[in-house]
Amino acid sequence: MSTMKIRILLAKPGLDGHDRGAKVLARSFRDAGFEVIYTGCHQSPEQIASIAIQEDVDVVGLSCLSGAHRYLFPEVAKLLKEREAEDIIVIGGGIIPEQDMPALYEAGLKGIFTPGTTLDSIVAWVHANVTPRA
Repeated sequence: MSTMKIRILLAKPGLDGHDRGAKVLARSFRDAGFEVIYTGCHQSPEQIASIAIQEDVDVVGLSCLSGAHRYLFPEVAKLLKEREAEDIIVIGGGIIPEQDMPALYEAGLKGIFTPGTTLDSIVAWVHANVTPRA
């Protein structure tokens, strides 16, 4: 069994400044034994991709409540792929209409979590779908 911890970068891309949910999730991930890096609000996709690569994370968790998820989430996934870091898993959460989800998955997101999703189920999803990249 690996003793490596899963490293997760949580970020709030764009102009959305409502970060309470991201902070709660960061604490839940930390309590579950993951290493968590939180960038704070107002990050550009370029900043998020750069930090993810520099910090050698396994997962990038994006939170967006502004409605800009259709641009911001795919842009982060695209930048990671362009920088040959497509093995970093990208997940997203926030106010995301169900009809937007297929395009986000097609853009490379592996998980999408909307309001009402329990913290335990998100942590369980990470345990089931993420292996530390070494």
